[in-house]
Amino acid sequence: MIELDDPRALQEADPSGMLRTVLSLPAQCADGYRAGRTAVHLPSSDSVSAIVVCGMGGSGVAGDVLAALYHDRLGVPIVVVKNPVLPEFAGKDALVVCSSYSGTTGETLACFEQASGRGCRLVAVCSGGELARRAEQEDAPVVEVPPGMIAPRAAVGHLSFGVLGVLEAVGILPPLEAEVAHCVRVLERLGHEVGLSRPKGENPAKDLALAIGERRPVIWGADGPGAVAALRWKTQLNENAKVPAFHSSLPELDHNEVVGWSSGVGRDFFLFTLRHDDEHPEVSARFDVSVEVVKGSGLEHREIRAAGGSPLSDLMWLIMLGDATSVFLAYLRGHDPTPIEAIERIKRAMGDRPA
Repeated sequence: MIELDDPRALQEADPSGMLRTVLSLPAQCADGYRAGRTAVHLPSSDSVSAIVVCGMGGSGVAGDVLAALYHDRLGVPIVVVKNPVLPEFAGKDALVVCSSYSGTTGETLACFEQASGRGCRLVAVCSGGELARRAEQEDAPVVEVPPGMIAPRAAVGHLSFGVLGVLEAVGILPPLEAEVAHCVRVLERLGHEVGLSRPKGENPAKDLALAIGERRPVIWGADGPGAVAALRWKTQLNENAKVPAFHSSLPELDHNEVVGWSSGVGRDFFLFTLRHDDEHPEVSARFDVSVEVVKGSGLEHREIRAAGGSPLSDLMWLIMLGDATSVFLAYLRGHDPTPIEAIERIKRAMGDRPA
């Protein structure tokens, strides 16, 4: 097992610099917000009937973040599409944001074509590729994401905050400058806490990776931001640490999953509950009793409470901590966190291009 306090060994384990990219999240958020807010030729928001965000994998997180933070605060529905079919209701009064880091994701390109054919109000968020080319042909605005990042999942700040900036610029979201600035400061502080040189016992990401060890992670969050953070933890543990991982949200899991944690079956798993101050009181009250109910399975548990101080900052704080934890777990298990050969094999089999 690699020593997590040996900087040379960790750098050799991460030749592409995934941890360095995780720690760049504060700057990504600031840059993404600026790019979205200053994008030109954005569509009008007059009489917008719905907001549809189309994206897959790491590029689709932007829609999850938006929906979690604003679905109950806006007068129009927010729909996240993670497949190649645009909802039938999306017509000329729908604002459709197509998010693809590479600009080559097949499902997102299919949604763009459907939205264009229906006369939807379009925005593309990408680093180039076919999506940028088609957007230019349709005179649709493009929020430019920096090319050359090591993976789409590593561009979460650029993509998510680019979408937030766009929706502020068109007048759908309120001014976010102060909230974004606060979020950046919060993430900068967290970056110091989870960096390479911060030792075990003082580094929460290293300690969480060690707690997981050889077990399979299970992540619970409250419906909304907590559930989005739980999904992000799950996918980052899958892609970076190369481990099976599972996520669920309260209150839904209290209507099914809790029954599955029967006596003894939890010994090979480790449960994290992701908490934040903006949870609905009825949902918040479920955490302790739900953990108590599954304890008999042998499932070890650790609660993680966000320290962001606002819904946006709490969500991004949880995301950054999970991203760092997944990288340290990759080191522990002897994996380079960057390659995703299983996904590439599927794309080759399907005739898809890298996304």
